[in-house]
Amino acid sequence: MTPSFGVLTPRAQEFLAQLLSSDFASAAAKFDPEMKKALNESQLEDSWQNLVKDLGTLLQMDVERTSEVEDYRIVVMRCHFQRAIIDVQLVFNDQEQISGLNFIPTQMEYHPPDYVTEAAFHEREVTIGEGLWALSGTLTLPEGPSPLPGVVLVHGSGPNDRDETIGPNKTFRDLAWGLATRGVAVLRYDKRTFTHAKKFTPQVVEKLTAKEEVLDDALLAIDLMRQQPEVDPERVFMLGHSLGATLAPRLGQMDPELAGIIIMAGITRPLEDTILDQFTYLYHLSGEITDQQKAELEALKEKVDRVKDLKRGVPVSAPDLPLGINVAYWQDLQEHDVVDAAKTLKIPIMVLQGGRDYQVLAAEDFQGWKDGLKDRDNVTFHYFPDLNHLFIEGKGKSTPQEYLVEGHVKEEVINVIVQWMKG
Repeated sequence: MTPSFGVLTPRAQEFLAQLLSSDFASAAAKFDPEMKKALNESQLEDSWQNLVKDLGTLLQMDVERTSEVEDYRIVVMRCHFQRAIIDVQLVFNDQEQISGLNFIPTQMEYHPPDYVTEAAFHEREVTIGEGLWALSGTLTLPEGPSPLPGVVLVHGSGPNDRDETIGPNKTFRDLAWGLATRGVAVLRYDKRTFTHAKKFTPQVVEKLTAKEEVLDDALLAIDLMRQQPEVDPERVFMLGHSLGATLAPRLGQMDPELAGIIIMAGITRPLEDTILDQFTYLYHLSGEITDQQKAELEALKEKVDRVKDLKRGVPVSAPDLPLGINVAYWQDLQEHDVVDAAKTLKIPIMVLQGGRDYQVLAAEDFQGWKDGLKDRDNVTFHYFPDLNHLFIEGKGKSTPQEYLVEGHVKEEVINVIVQWMKG
């Protein structure tokens, strides 16, 4: 009797979960005898790892379609990764074994927003730094007279590419092309954790802090921007998004020659608190949370408490802390209060916040910047009620699935940045 899709679909989902957790032995065990000869466990591992190595975080997994061919059943699972979509085609025989497997990658095409005029600028490739951690970047230069004001874009957390790609959305390309259309030179680059992922051995990760992940390369990028003949070295700004925004005041302290800093969705609360708030928000999106979700939140709260205990010297290892982040990283963040750092800066600051952002909260973080910098006369605040964490417009509660829908940084955001920089 041929198995139904009601049986095979969960089996396909289990197979994908095993690939994603690197349990290749269990995944390969689902193959029929012929598939085991054609693709052994080691070959399956190599194929999968080479396929997904540069794709970033898995955002969503769905059943794309099912079909029947003679005695076989086909289930296609669609995996939405941060930078591409992978369709995994599984062919099942009548014994519920996998007798065929295809990986079908789809790169997501970028469609420029209406406010971009591609003829208004050109781009050239550059290299940030040298040696072990050298990074590739793109310099976007407006056509016309120079010297130009310039801005360096600094990414959020995780292994981001130079476009800060999430699904079909490219926040940093929107910013670069939108700003260059309006006469601002922009430098964006691939993050160290994206370009050199394989160099982050357990020994390296154990000592990793925001300095190695973000700050060192951002400083090199800023210095490189000043060296460009088309750019006015006295009008180089930095724009940080998410983690990059949070670290912007530290960058301002480390490079006091910056013309100003732009904070797009930067937190002022401790990172561990924002992680707990995000998971709590996501678990409540559908209404009542499950017993399993309640247990997961309780476990996360315990990990958050352990971060607080680090200040008292209580010994702990990374797996016992939120997201498995190492002790050194947490301690570095605890030693640097971002609002206090911002207070020490004499340069202009602009803070931007989306009202629908569930990762960085207007009522907590944006207000934190406003309260901390209220006595400064060269700080500008802009609040956009309908924008999410990517500064893309939407309605209702923001969700992770929203990031899978193509959108663009709102033109108003581009305009206020240009007006402020050229002020």
